Amino acid sequence: MGQMTSSGTAVVTLPTETQIQITREFDAPRHLVFEAWTTPELIKRWWSGKRGEVTVAEVDLRVGGSWRYLMVANEGFEVGFHGEFREIVPNERLVNTEAYDTGPGAEQAKDLEPTLVTTTFEEIDGRTSMTQIVECHSNEVRDMIIATGMEAGMQESLDRLEEVAASLA
Repeated sequence: MGQMTSSGTAVVTLPTETQIQITREFDAPRHLVFEAWTTPELIKRWWSGKRGEVTVAEVDLRVGGSWRYLMVANEGFEVGFHGEFREIVPNERLVNTEAYDTGPGAEQAKDLEPTLVTTTFEEIDGRTSMTQIVECHSNEVRDMIIATGMEAGMQESLDRLEEVAASLA
């Protein structure tokens, strides 16, 4: 039986005026998806998708701990995000803040409240179903995030994440 590929299969929906929901299945068990999601050396392999190279992946995986990712895009500019962990249930659930701090439009974004991101991982027959809810402070912020074209990059990142998680088996 060949490996099932789920390329580009993340589904983005807008459940409320202020939320973005992302769901995707991975052909890898939950503990490996979680490991790839939270381990700096592994994050460096998937987070940028095909759009550049991750130069910083810092993860202090504890409640109150911070995280920061930075990549150099193929066009030469840097893109960075950071946040803080609010809740951690290993292999099951992460709640963290996320703020955009480096890159195009970052100057305008610096006064915005960070989004609150809840990511849950559920295992079904050796596969993982991930649901992520991004809670924004306003409809305007939500629409601004959607307008950045984040979906295409996110699809690439999650395709890579699946490859990395499967490679750990």
